[in-house]
Amino acid sequence: MGPGDPELVTVKGVNALRAADVVVVPVMDTLERGRAEATVLHYAPEEKVVRVVFALNERSDHARREAAWDAAGERVAGLLERHGAVAFATIGDPNVYSTFTYLAQTVQHLLPGTVVETVPGITAMQDLAARSGAVLTEGTEPLTLVPVTAGSAVLKEALGGPGTVVAYKFGRQAQEVARALRETGRLEDAVWGSALGLPGESIRPAADLEDGPLPYLSTLIAPARRDGTRGGKL
Repeated sequence: MGPGDPELVTVKGVNALRAADVVVVPVMDTLERGRAEATVLHYAPEEKVVRVVFALNERSDHARREAAWDAAGERVAGLLERHGAVAFATIGDPNVYSTFTYLAQTVQHLLPGTVVETVPGITAMQDLAARSGAVLTEGTEPLTLVPVTAGSAVLKEALGGPGTVVAYKFGRQAQEVARALRETGRLEDAVWGSALGLPGESIRPAADLEDGPLPYLSTLIAPARRDGTRGGKL
């Protein structure tokens, strides 16, 4: 579903939503409407949408997380037994830090032979780069994507390298991220954004991270060090 802006859903994604008999959207156990569902409703009727509970933010209770995945997989498998095509909507891209991966594995175990197709989506880092003017890569520069839920030490190690670093899921650790940027000399050109393409959109210099905490689904881009010469990294 892309990062949330309904205009960034691909034509193929829209066609998949419209062709599916049912569109499954992940929700937390509070059952509040998530970003994926809000985007889906621009293209599919509400009566076609089925909410399935995932332990989306559960990291400490392994058993609870596994139980949620099993229950979600069983629910979707049941839908597939009654419908020819079931779509699962996820924000960003289905192969980048997505609950889709776990769901697909579970469903294929429960219903061997199930055909699974993925539709690529625009990621938050692409959207933030476009909206902020931050260039992700030039020439031979590497690009490193780090979920800060893995710890700020992992981010700091990446920032010590030569390329662009993108950080996901860092809102609750904004001050630690700011410290890592400052200590590695990467603060000046870095930018962060949240709610991209939505009414509450915020795009600001990373120096403002000191104000934290930020929304959980915040994205950071720390561009590679460049000397300003055109094609300097070729």
